[in-house]
Amino acid sequence: MKDESHDGQPADAGGPPIPVPVPNPDNVGFWEGCRAHELRLQRCTRCGTVRHQPRPMCPACNSLAHEWTRASGRATIYSFTIVHGPTLPVFQARAPYNVAVVQLEEGPFMVTNIVDCTAAALRIGLPVVVSFADVSDAISLPLFRPAG
Repeated sequence: MKDESHDGQPADAGGPPIPVPVPNPDNVGFWEGCRAHELRLQRCTRCGTVRHQPRPMCPACNSLAHEWTRASGRATIYSFTIVHGPTLPVFQARAPYNVAVVQLEEGPFMVTNIVDCTAAALRIGLPVVVSFADVSDAISLPLFRPAG
């Protein structure tokens, strides 16, 4: 897959490179999965709760025990907006772009961008699947595109 920025545009299109996440001990399993083009989620090994954003403690039972599990990559658009501006200078050259909240098949919500889809085609309830944009040697961002 060609390198893309968070909004589906080529990484060098229209401005400076976007800032990239910095993995930490709580989320390194998530980012390692993304780099391998796998969407990984934390699952509590005590109660089975699947969670995103990665964090050290289960929000359901307060256990510190968890494992990384591969997600299906399927989701549904829960909400979205089109950003026209003003926005941060690094993103202004990319405007308008979308920001969406998707609900993963496993239950958790994720903030992302929808690629390969016009603003007019976006709708709540639209089935989407994960894809990945390699934005650096170490970071690939999870994006979603319409399913099918």
